[in-house]
Formats: sequence, structure tokens, C-alpha cells
Amino acid sequence: MKIMQQLALYLQLLAYLAVVSCLDSDPNGYIVYCPCMGRFGNQADQFLGSLGFSRALNRTLVLPAWVEYHRHQINSVQVPFDTYFQVEPLRAYHRVITMETFMKKLSPTVWPPGSRTAFCYSSRQSTEKTGEGCHAKEGNPFGPFWDTYNIDFDKSEFFGPLYYATESPQQIRAWTEKYTPAEFPVLAFTGPPAPFPVQKQHVRLQQYLKWSDKMAAAVQEFIVKHIPGPFLGLHLRNGIDFKNACEHIKTTPAMFAAAQCVGYRSEFGTTTYQMCYPDDKTVVKQVKKEVKRTGAHSVFVATDNRDLIDMFSKEIKKVKFVRQPHPADPMLDLAILGQADHFIGNCISTFTAFVKRERDASGKTSSFWAFTPKSAKDEL
Repeated sequence: MKIMQQLALYLQLLAYLAVVSCLDSDPNGYIVYCPCMGRFGNQADQFLGSLGFSRALNRTLVLPAWVEYHRHQINSVQVPFDTYFQVEPLRAYHRVITMETFMKKLSPTVWPPGSRTAFCYSSRQSTEKTGEGCHAKEGNPFGPFWDTYNIDFDKSEFFGPLYYATESPQQIRAWTEKYTPAEFPVLAFTGPPAPFPVQKQHVRLQQYLKWSDKMAAAVQEFIVKHIPGPFLGLHLRNGIDFKNACEHIKTTPAMFAAAQCVGYRSEFGTTTYQMCYPDDKTVVKQVKKEVKRTGAHSVFVATDNRDLIDMFSKEIKKVKFVRQPHPADPMLDLAILGQADHFIGNCISTFTAFVKRERDASGKTSSFWAFTPKSAKDEL
């Protein structure tokens, strides 16, 4: 009798596992891509565009891992999407599935080895192979990203002159007619299927991007332990790499995330070097003004270089200045800045842009270094 009971329990467990492991595939197809351009700020910009593109094509978006570059590691590190962000809130906008779930549960039937096509606009150069092709795994982070999921490509598809213009019904119709789900169940792009920087129509999609429970808990723990409120959040982008980039601001005024300040048609002002790389005096003066205005008890500083805390402390008394211990976790920096009572960031930085979009979605205030937006009244 005992053996029969154990056998019954075993059969029930197998039935349960079969139900859990069964996922219906999307007859409309999937979009897969490597977020292989820049660090998190750039990847987040293009994630929003890719989400919009997936909805426009009515295909499920396979949520890629975030690509990170760790010190003393040659290859990129792929961090599962849901490590930092919740999946379920995204489904209020469109159908999504994590890369890990897709590869484990669906790819054996929907996208099996031997039938995997890489999509790119045109042929990419290769140092290892001859002939035309997407060469989707050429270089870092491309190779490490696809290798994380044991993906090899069998052929290439050049989709040019089509583009990711979600605002164009003609473009979307051309995509859906040329690449039907029946013939191409998966569109696997060598890079994000979205323009950079994020386009105006996709900025609002930030509202569906919510921090994971683990990240939210880490933020609250850090704030409770180290940041007495109300507090001001700062993003200082003052490394030599950014200084060099800012030297080109006159010839490329729409560089990176500049549109978050000046607008997509420069309707709110003109990009300046000070906005891109403000001097220390300007930063201290602006922080002093905001501390007084907000009544902040503390200031949290996120930076890739100099934190200016010694300078702040000399000029602004009775205020606690805080930053993460070195080396700082940039994702924790982002999440903390999103919770500040007021935030000051860099107009050109996509890191700042992520914070600004999150704060806009939750009704929190933000401003920028050395920038006052031009109002309609100013134009009269």
C-alpha cells in the first residue's frame, strides 16, 4: 500500500511539472535582440524603443539580459532582466517573456538549432569569416551575449532598407508583410531594434519599468541606514571620458540624452558645454540653492569620478553628504536617485535620463546642471 501511495504522489508530481512547464507559444512570433550598445543608460534607452517596436509588430518581446562590463573581466557579463526589474508590470503594455524562460521552454520547438537566422540592416565586417553576413557573434559583447544562451546562427537576413519607425504605418506594414510569423517565428536582431537615443513617443514607456523586489528592498535599506530625509539626489558625470565627449557639444548639440533638456526640436533651449560638463563652482552653487529650497537634511551623490563631497561640506553646513562605498553599484545608485525628494542630473547623460524618466512617471521633481528651460513666455 505504501509503495502505491508513493507511486500516486510521484505521478501527481509529474503531472504538475508538465502543467507548469507547458507554455503556449505566440502565433504572432517573437523579437529577440542583443542589447549590444554601451552601458546601462544606452541599453535602457533602446529597450524602451524595442518594447514599442515589438508592440507595433505585435510580436512578443523576449526580455534580454542586461550587458555589464566588470573590472578585471575580459568579456561582458549578462545579468538576467528580472534581476533588476519586474516582468509583470511590462505586460500591462505588451506581451513579454524573459530570455531564460524563452530559451528553456519555447526555443526547442519555436526556434530550434538549425533554423536560427540573425537579422541585421546590412552585412557586418568580420575578422574571422569571409563573405557577407550579420556575423552576429563577432566581438564583445556580441559573442558572450549569445553564448550565454548557447545560441549559434545558421544564416543571415539583411532587413535594410526597413527601419524601426514605429510611427510609420507604412514601415510597420512592410515589416509584417515581409517577415510573417509563419516563415519567421523569431526575429533575432544583432543589436537593439530601436533608434538611439530614445524617441519622444517611447519615453512614456518608462512607467512600466518597475524595480524588482530585491532592488527595492536594497534601496530602502540603504536610505534608512544612511540617508536622513528629506534628501537631494545628485548625478555627477565628471570623468575624463565624458569631458572629452563634451568637447564635441557644439558640433553635435543633440548628443546622447540632450533632448531631455532642450527638447527634440531644441524648443526648450540650446545645448552648452556647461550643461554637459559643469565646473565645480556651478555645481556647488546649484546644490547650495536646492538644499535651501527643499530643506534637505542630506545629499546623496552618484558619480563615476569625483564626488565633490569635501567641497560641498565646506560650503554647505549641517547637511550630511553620502555616497556608496567604493566600488559603487551603479544600479543601486539609479534606484536611490529615483527616490530622492529632488534630483539634479546631467542633461547629456543617459544615466541621468533613466532617473528623470522614472521620476517623471512617479510625479517627482528634477532639474539639471546649468540649465533653465526656455518657456513659451520667453519666446514672446
